[in-house]
Amino acid sequence: MLIISPEARVSPLADIEDSTRGTRIEIGPHCRIDAFVKVKPAGGLGDVVIGHTCFINSGTVIYTGNGVRIGNHVLIAANTTLAPVNHQFRSRDKLIVEQGFMPSRGGIVIEDDVWIGANCVILDGAHIRRGCVIAAGSVVRGELPEYAVCAGNPAIPKSYRA
Repeated sequence: MLIISPEARVSPLADIEDSTRGTRIEIGPHCRIDAFVKVKPAGGLGDVVIGHTCFINSGTVIYTGNGVRIGNHVLIAANTTLAPVNHQFRSRDKLIVEQGFMPSRGGIVIEDDVWIGANCVILDGAHIRRGCVIAAGSVVRGELPEYAVCAGNPAIPKSYRA
C-alpha cells in the first residue's frame, strides 16, 4: 500500500514501487523526494514510514526489508542506501541466492533531526537517535546515541554536538 501525503513533493523521476505483499510505504507531509530515488519492497514484510519535512536526495535506495522508520526533519544526502535486510550465506552446500534472508535485527530506525551524508550505507539493526550527523561514506549497523557525530566507524562516534 502506497500512501503519499498531498503536501509531499515526489519527483516524477523517483521510482517508488507499490508492494504486492502488503508492505506499507508512507511519505509524510512536506517531504521532498528527489529524482532517481528508489523505494523497493524487497527482502521482508517491513513497512517504510517517512515522517514530515524530510528531504531524500538523488540516488538514494530504500529497501523495505524488515522495516524503515524515518522521523521528522531528516536529511538524507545523495546515493545513500538503507538496507534493513541481510542475505543468508552460511551454507556452503547452497548458492547464496537459494538461502533466503537472515532473521531481522530490528529494521532501521532514524529518529528526528538527523542528517545523513552522501554515499552512506545504513544496515538492518541501525538505530540512529535524535540529532545525529552521519558523515559521508559511513556505514551504520548499530545504535548511535543522541547527537552523535559518526565519521566512518559507527561503533565509536568521534564527537558529540554541544
